[in-house]
Amino acid sequence: MINVTQTYLPPLDDYVSKIAPLWDSKWITNNGQLVQQLESRLKEFCQSENFLFCSNGTIALQLALKALEITGEVITTPFSYVATTNAIIWENCKPVFVDIDPITFCIDASKIEDAISSKTQAIMATHVYGLPCDVEKIELVALKHGLKVIYDGAHAFGGMYKDKSLLNYGDISTCSFHATKIFHTVEGGGIVSKDRQVSERLSLLRSFGHVGDDYLSIGINGKNSEFHAAMGLAILPSIHAIIAARKQIFKYYESYLPSDVKRPSFIIKDFQYNYAYHPVIFENEQALLKARTALLTNNISSRRYFYPSLNQLPHTRASRMICPISEDISSRILCLPLYPGLNEEEVQGICKIITSSH
Repeated sequence: MINVTQTYLPPLDDYVSKIAPLWDSKWITNNGQLVQQLESRLKEFCQSENFLFCSNGTIALQLALKALEITGEVITTPFSYVATTNAIIWENCKPVFVDIDPITFCIDASKIEDAISSKTQAIMATHVYGLPCDVEKIELVALKHGLKVIYDGAHAFGGMYKDKSLLNYGDISTCSFHATKIFHTVEGGGIVSKDRQVSERLSLLRSFGHVGDDYLSIGINGKNSEFHAAMGLAILPSIHAIIAARKQIFKYYESYLPSDVKRPSFIIKDFQYNYAYHPVIFENEQALLKARTALLTNNISSRRYFYPSLNQLPHTRASRMICPISEDISSRILCLPLYPGLNEEEVQGICKIITSSH
């Protein structure tokens, strides 16, 4: 079976050497030394002054909303993983969907201003498949209207825009370190913030709102363990090799896929892609389903990512906003297998199946 993704695991000895001292220290959670080391190295990697490691990417979004004291309307994208919208609703805020750009599939920054109301407090946009939102235009709109900007950068780790980590844009950027991601800690997430005071508030919120016996704010348990941090420390030195391997597989797809199968534009000025995903767009949903069935018949999994458009979810329909581009693309897009270890012959076989199915 060729899965749509495969978790990268470091050499077992590397991981074991990092966790072995825990049997002596007995310190396996609550901001241990490995968590501190990982945060330090991720700061260096992302060239960020403020980086917090947390339990997952969804809690990172919730913490971001809470730290910025967002309680009203949040302009967001309908084309993302469900966690983006769920975090907004979970924090008792209202998502206001703005349709996507037909080229990058990120939120259409030119449509944001028309969606702003007196209740709007923030913009939460997703760097879809690791492709950058129009960060300059979003920043101008946010400054004009006094809005906070949160980027869901679940796919953005390792991506660079204008020689800067994509996670360094916005008031807060979050990241997912789930096992399916380019860089992972089995389960985990990250939060990057521009403002030191915001980062300190995030740190409190992440750990029940107290330091020792001093209770300073409300909070939840968004911490992560030494075992998870150890996985990140074992993988991080290989991240450039992982991205390079994904880039090569990406090139195989570009060589063997039929020319009439469309993709998002991965060529963006001043942007270095991390090769997080390889989506393809079919002529219609029927063609997608036919190709997906053909792949499954040959023991190849793919993923309808993202489907459905988030404005069509049962718990968002009460305030449904029509987003025709997102609704159309979500019905026709399919992510193909992409992970280090997938070889050229396998990619060629996947492309042949897609070619013969339409």
